[in-house]
Amino acid sequence: MKTVRPFRIDAETLSAFLPSRSIRGWQGLLLLGIFLASLAAAQAQGVAAPQTPSAIATLIEWMPFILKGFVLNLVMSFLAMGIATVLGIALGMLQLSHSRLLRAPAWIITHLFRNSPWLVILFVVMLLVPFEVELPGGRNLILSDWIKATIAFSLPVMANVSEIVRGAIVSIPRGQWESAESLAFTRGQTLRWIILPQCVKRAIPPWMNWYALLAMATPMASILGVREAVGNAQAAMEAAGARPELLVPFYLFLLLLFFAYIYPISIWTRAIERKYAVET
Repeated sequence: MKTVRPFRIDAETLSAFLPSRSIRGWQGLLLLGIFLASLAAAQAQGVAAPQTPSAIATLIEWMPFILKGFVLNLVMSFLAMGIATVLGIALGMLQLSHSRLLRAPAWIITHLFRNSPWLVILFVVMLLVPFEVELPGGRNLILSDWIKATIAFSLPVMANVSEIVRGAIVSIPRGQWESAESLAFTRGQTLRWIILPQCVKRAIPPWMNWYALLAMATPMASILGVREAVGNAQAAMEAAGARPELLVPFYLFLLLLFFAYIYPISIWTRAIERKYAVET
């Protein structure tokens, strides 16, 4: 009887369908070329009106203001990812709890925020969370718009980190749980000393992917008036007269700015994923 071999694609065959490293390396140069070409086009449009500063001069003048807003994007992404990581780890472990009273709410919260649009969550948090919270002792805590936006961004990422943690724990072979139980380890000790250390390598690549997505999502806060990079760029264009020739260079500069920050993270993520790949 003829045996049927499972269909497999080896690394050599798969590499034929993927872009080479040299091609991927040209992506940044291509984006930079488009940016420079847009500046040249905007400069040509501004020649007819010599009394006004050119698009290039205007962009250079307002560049520190835009970069200041980009720092706020980074701060929001760092804080949101920190909150999401702490809450997501706890939520992911609760999903595997033996108690249904803990497992069911964790499952509901995870899938509620995981399957909800980020923009809707942002609007809900911005509109429902008060601007000022009274603390015990008569003190008031001011929650500015960027803080509320950070909380909103952390919620969907928290849900996805929860799934990352749950999936990493489930992927550990059952035999390791049984071996730890035979050595008189409690469930908590098994998680802490045996299971979770092995989950770190499995969870790092998807965790970094979600950070990159979070960093790219932070400009949505400009819709509700947060003065990050996009909000500052819009304010700069309005202050410069809202000339049409400013749109392309300003927004392409924002594109190049986020690309220069996020693209190295994606390269690093792929390298870590190859390094920590789990052989089955």
